[in-house]
Amino acid sequence: DVQLVESGGDSVPGGGSLRLSCTASRFTYTSHCMGWFRQFPGKEREAVATIFAGRTQQTVDSVKGRFTVSQDKDKNIVYLEMTGLKPEDSAMYYCAASKRVVGCQVAAGRDPGFYDYWGQGTQVTVS
Repeated sequence: DVQLVESGGDSVPGGGSLRLSCTASRFTYTSHCMGWFRQFPGKEREAVATIFAGRTQQTVDSVKGRFTVSQDKDKNIVYLEMTGLKPEDSAMYYCAASKRVVGCQVAAGRDPGFYDYWGQGTQVTVS
């Protein structure tokens, strides 16, 4: 089975930076749309960024210019670089993979239902 494992979540002070990693087994990122989502307590998951074939979209205005999604094809890892962290960024962060790639960079890619596989999440806390 496909497995996605996130790592890199931590507790940091405001203004700090983190790099989240999403490592996959049994499939390659280059053939899937990859998304980073976050979930606040009691809220639905919201898409933060998506990436496919090197093309990315950032879906939340509040993170534009601060969060960057990227891929390391050799290591089969997707990253979410987060800088200038704010307390309102505190959430559980998830990576997800979709076998569908059409729509990855538009509205479809922002829908959690678009994705077939999910990791367990990594907690980010900003004080």
